[in-house]
Amino acid sequence: TYDAEALGEDPAILADILSGKARFAAKLKRAKAPMIIIGMGALARPDGAAILGKAHEIADTYGVVTSDWNGFNVLHTAAARVAGLDRGGLDVAGMYKAAEAGKLDVVWLQAADEIDADRLKNAFVIYQGHHGDRGAHVADVILPGAAYTEKDGIYVNTEGRVQYNGRATFPPGEAREDWTIIRALAGRMGVNLGFDSLDELRTELFEIAPHFANQDDIKPARWAKFGGRGKISSAPVVPALDGFHMTCAISRASETMGQCLMALQADQAQDAAE
Repeated sequence: TYDAEALGEDPAILADILSGKARFAAKLKRAKAPMIIIGMGALARPDGAAILGKAHEIADTYGVVTSDWNGFNVLHTAAARVAGLDRGGLDVAGMYKAAEAGKLDVVWLQAADEIDADRLKNAFVIYQGHHGDRGAHVADVILPGAAYTEKDGIYVNTEGRVQYNGRATFPPGEAREDWTIIRALAGRMGVNLGFDSLDELRTELFEIAPHFANQDDIKPARWAKFGGRGKISSAPVVPALDGFHMTCAISRASETMGQCLMALQADQAQDAAE
């Protein structure tokens, strides 16, 4: 078994595997069900597109994706990214570019905190969410939305599996379920969104992404061209997350999690001193 540590952190290993120079290349070629797992530590770099393109070439060369097997996996750091890719639309980089160019008048953040909010300053920013921190701090308007425990929802996990969530409690104060806020504002603006209930909204959603209607199912991904070309830096690949247990607005707002983090940092400082 080979893991990232055994193969090293130098991205040059990708070219060596592709050419067959690396010792691991022979193992990969003999594999009956070869698999590639690539994380955001490799893809979030400036040369991430080139790394992804090289991984695509490796997959093609070693039969990682066939008619009856798909062993190409991407580990995302954002919980909603897979569903967003299924749903379609501008990605975050596209939104940054459009906002900076003055071509994006309004940015409506749906509880989005893991962003470079400064790059949206040329747009009018609406933040709709619950435990808002980074996104809420740059917002021109804040709308209190319900947390995931306070609403019915459809989620897609990192493997593409559709999951349904039932409301456990009602949102506090003036907070509302997200779809009702959007529907109410549209009504005030005289815009007909085509739905007046959650069931009607889901009917609209299923027309755009039919597999969202199939709970617990995974829609097979289409193998297509992706990634880019260019020079890959010699900088080592490092983890994308530093302190994965504090990577969402809810955990960052938690007093208990804050105390746990301070205790962990104290233990690490003591270990380093010994």
